[in-house]
Amino acid sequence: MAIAAAEKTSARAFGPGTALSCRECGERYDLTPRFACEFCFGPLEIAYDFTGATRADIESGPNNIWRYRSLLPVPDNVAELPNMNPGLTPLVRADRLGAELGLRSVHVKDDSGNPTHSFKDRVVAMAVEAARTFGFTTLSCSSTGNLAGAVGAAASRAGFESCVFVPAGLEEAKIVMAAVYGGKVVAIDGNYDDVNRFCSELIGDPAGEGWGFVNVNLRPYYAEGSKTLAYEIAEQLGWRLPEQIVIPIASGSQLTKIDKGFKELIEVGLVEDRPYKIFGAQATGCSPVAQAWEAGHDVIQPVKPDTIAKSLAIGNPADGPYVLDVAERTGGSVEHVDDDAVRAGINLLARTEGIFAETAGGVTTGVLAKLVKEGRLDPDAETVVLNTGDGLKTLNAVDAGVTATVKPSVEAFTAAGLA
Repeated sequence: MAIAAAEKTSARAFGPGTALSCRECGERYDLTPRFACEFCFGPLEIAYDFTGATRADIESGPNNIWRYRSLLPVPDNVAELPNMNPGLTPLVRADRLGAELGLRSVHVKDDSGNPTHSFKDRVVAMAVEAARTFGFTTLSCSSTGNLAGAVGAAASRAGFESCVFVPAGLEEAKIVMAAVYGGKVVAIDGNYDDVNRFCSELIGDPAGEGWGFVNVNLRPYYAEGSKTLAYEIAEQLGWRLPEQIVIPIASGSQLTKIDKGFKELIEVGLVEDRPYKIFGAQATGCSPVAQAWEAGHDVIQPVKPDTIAKSLAIGNPADGPYVLDVAERTGGSVEHVDDDAVRAGINLLARTEGIFAETAGGVTTGVLAKLVKEGRLDPDAETVVLNTGDGLKTLNAVDAGVTATVKPSVEAFTAAGLA
């Protein structure tokens, strides 16, 4: 797995990153391509020694995630290296959405503006820098769609080979977007959890020699990309944390890392330490974390996904238990909405704010509406909701099209009742 290459890397190859730390037992490891603790099998994440992060340095940085390099496990010259350079996507003040739902102040963090039109560009950008440091030659992943496209594009830009694995039956738009970059796209007969298990087996096989699986053996580095959403939201709000935020759940990593990002901003003194609530959002047809929350359980029972929100269709989410911890600690919750509410959420966001979200954005908007209706969201608190992808990737989820076909005359237009 190219672990030996890590021993030759410079001390600043990972910036302020100092070690891999087990989230369960605290055991520490060198910064190498490993993802699980060998003592308790807990997940590993990056530990840091933060020094010198200031608002002025960040604000004078590039208009992408590398403005936060002093808070990320990347080299100082990361902005000069070939990468997709995602980030600094709009935080849209959504007054019309707020008025319709009865919210005083709501913003949409719209990550559909990233290079391959989803937030996955952030996490892949981080994985690319780790793969470069470790000397990998091929980038790979298990994916529900968006990640496959992000890996294919980033590999092409950075000069890697790529081979991505997806469940059979994925949306055609996501298949095309992954394949157009020239790498291999392999469909596995099964759901995402089957794909992920296969990739874990491939890592230990000679066939996977020299491969960096961004969400497996590079996962500790990859996952840190989600923190940049937290950094941007805080900066775009004028260096303050939102009081409430609604985040979609697939593996759960995005939610837990946004929480980590908020805590790090407090730790280094970039924002005021004030309470915030985190709400997780799932589609009912794949809602193992929400079901555990409703039942008061701290163990996630895997499910077989059955929902139009395929980008969130992970039946056994790795970070599920940690999502429950975050929701409880912050005073939030984990909710789910059915596919009809997902479609309604997509339409609501498009109709009120001109943002065409993919199904994951329909989930968060649907959950936002549900929370307001049930009185579990403070209507006067500053609220952020995430849209993590572009609706053009999930066209089959919505029913929209030509209103009418008429002859090219005013009479025909009027007769059709369109005037």
